[in-house]
Amino acid sequence: MTGEQQARKRDAAATKAALLDAAEELFAERGFDRTTVRDIAKRAGANQALLFRYFGSKESLFGIVMARGGLAKLETTPPEQLFETTLRTLLEPPRDGSPRRSLETYLRSTGSSGAATTMREHVGEEYARVLATLTDQPDAELRADLVLAWMLGIGLVRSVTGKEPLASAGAEDIVRLIRPAVQTLLERNG
Repeated sequence: MTGEQQARKRDAAATKAALLDAAEELFAERGFDRTTVRDIAKRAGANQALLFRYFGSKESLFGIVMARGGLAKLETTPPEQLFETTLRTLLEPPRDGSPRRSLETYLRSTGSSGAATTMREHVGEEYARVLATLTDQPDAELRADLVLAWMLGIGLVRSVTGKEPLASAGAEDIVRLIRPAVQTLLERNG
């Protein structure tokens, strides 16, 4: 590979990353429907044709943005630790000081059926599938969905409504109080 080809490849990676970062910011600020491909490309300092080249569509880009980190966590976290690890991630500020935008992005985009479907397909179904493996109950999928709904609800009340005492409770206290109920939902008989 020549130096020019390597530079082009590095630029492609940088452009992809810039598009993902810009999309994440704009989806969080405006939601899915009010964010345009043109705005994403402009913020990233890229041509909007590159967005389509790298990601295929705005919907696909949204799914990738929403799955960012979530699918990696899913792949690296043992199933029996998934609930607690995910809940802690929702509740604790990021270690690098950057804003956490996934819940904010999701909430601002729920009015879009395409965005909600993309989110469910990219992240929700995989999390539910893994959580469902933790129980041998016949309604395992429902139980997994209830756990996911509970996590989303906790995040919503804590970060959006700011209701006390949940808004200022420590992540470990919340996990400690909820753990027994989740263990009951995901119990095994055998």
